[in-house]
Amino acid sequence: MTMLDGSLTLALVEAVKALGGSKVVGCKLWPEKAPDAAQRLLLDCLNDDRPAHLTPEHVVLILRLARQAGHHGAVGWLLAELDYAPPVPVEPADALGELQREFIAATRQMASMAARIERMQAGAAHATAGGVAASVPLHAINAPYGTPVRGVA
Repeated sequence: MTMLDGSLTLALVEAVKALGGSKVVGCKLWPEKAPDAAQRLLLDCLNDDRPAHLTPEHVVLILRLARQAGHHGAVGWLLAELDYAPPVPVEPADALGELQREFIAATRQMASMAARIERMQAGAAHATAGGVAASVPLHAINAPYGTPVRGVA
């Protein structure tokens, strides 16, 4: 089946085949059912002439299982049908690495911002130390927005 052929149902049938068949997938979708009953239900759901249908959660599970098995045809069909680019699978390790890099960059940015705030506060304290406000002691208590509170004992 090419990306432009068929329907979502046919794309899901191909995914089910790639996952080992309707009995294997049926048992994963409905573990509470006997294997033969789960298989029959899945086959009914994948037959457009039958009233049974897969829930959106079942479709996502099939797509997720197919992705884990290296089969991207069904999601590829769906994306092509919606005029999106072909799927580009991202390995979980890649996603974790990217998230870690973003976290490190954000931590460095926060440290840089904290250093700038400290320099600005130190400059403001030195500027007021030579003026009238120098007679009022500066304590470590800070008011909202980082404004120092003066004269608090």
